[in-house]
Amino acid sequence: MAEQTLGYEQARDELIDVVRRLEAGGVTLEESLALWERGEELAGVCQQWLDGARARLAAAQRQPDGADGADGEQDRDDEPADR
Repeated sequence: MAEQTLGYEQARDELIDVVRRLEAGGVTLEESLALWERGEELAGVCQQWLDGARARLAAAQRQPDGADGADGEQDRDDEPADR
């Protein structure tokens, strides 16, 4: 599965499974290394989702009241000011 198509929940759930398998033991060194590498990839995917969410929240907090279209109207920056 391509990393770009993984949602946060999917990546998190797979990461949880990887951690469980590593903690349970019973796998070869090669398998452990492969699981560790996959876990690192999944952690990176989760971090990208979290960073994106933080950026969106920060952007929303910077918007003046009503500028985000929450009242059902779109921003009117493209209209002349004298209207």
